[in-house]
Amino acid sequence: MSLQATRRPPAQRQARAVRLGPRSVTALALVSAVGVAGFGWPFLAPPTSRLSAHAQDAPWLFAGVLVLLVAVVAAAISESGLGPKAVAMLGVLAATGAALRPIGAGTAGIEPMFFLMVLSGRVLGPGFGFVLGSVTMFASALLTGGVGPWLPFQMLAMGWFAMGAGLLPGPDRLRGRAELAMLAGYGFLAAFAYGTVMNMAGWPFMSALASNVAFDPHAPVASNLARFVAYCLATSLGWDLGRAVVTVVLTLTLGPAVLRALRRATRRAAFETPVTFDTAGK
Repeated sequence: MSLQATRRPPAQRQARAVRLGPRSVTALALVSAVGVAGFGWPFLAPPTSRLSAHAQDAPWLFAGVLVLLVAVVAAAISESGLGPKAVAMLGVLAATGAALRPIGAGTAGIEPMFFLMVLSGRVLGPGFGFVLGSVTMFASALLTGGVGPWLPFQMLAMGWFAMGAGLLPGPDRLRGRAELAMLAGYGFLAAFAYGTVMNMAGWPFMSALASNVAFDPHAPVASNLARFVAYCLATSLGWDLGRAVVTVVLTLTLGPAVLRALRRATRRAAFETPVTFDTAGK
């Protein structure tokens, strides 16, 4: 057998529905920075800060700011190449994710939408993943009636969740069991990270007199960090574990078929091929 017959064709460069340009990266960094401040202000503000005195106003303040910044990021990414084919793909995946979210809602963290966000972000890239995660969470909130001051935090956290899958190594060459194992491992860890981040959005607004795990604005950072860890272990560990296990199981069982379908659709859509019009016949 000749060397030419055994040589494999080079791996094709994977298409991306959204390419992140400098302006999109800047906007995404800005919204992420505000999100970090919105989630982590109890650990960033000193005990003597006036910010703690206005803690009850924080959800509404950051909700309005985050909605505006997510809209800015979506607009910037759309200007960098979110064409009609990518919009159609975004709509289909967001609708599917929104429909999956109510399945098992309220039952031990059974949330199948997370595995779809991981696989979509992997195939379509971090830019598309961030937009998809945010839009999916917004659509699912409208579907389930979960609209409230927590929604922008959920949109941002899910955007990070899906974007992270698009930043994993080897998008053009890694395939098969190794890729599935990597995606399953990422989904497991990211499911816990999502739950922890969302705990930070609501934990500071518990009354410190109601529980010894609530945020105490007069306590040092180390003490509040210990309280927060105890709060996560006591309230959400079981839910986060259920979400993580479901994400891993669905990724390993349905992942190969879903990845093939997404990659086939991406190749046929040819997102990066410019649209031209034939005027020769005029």
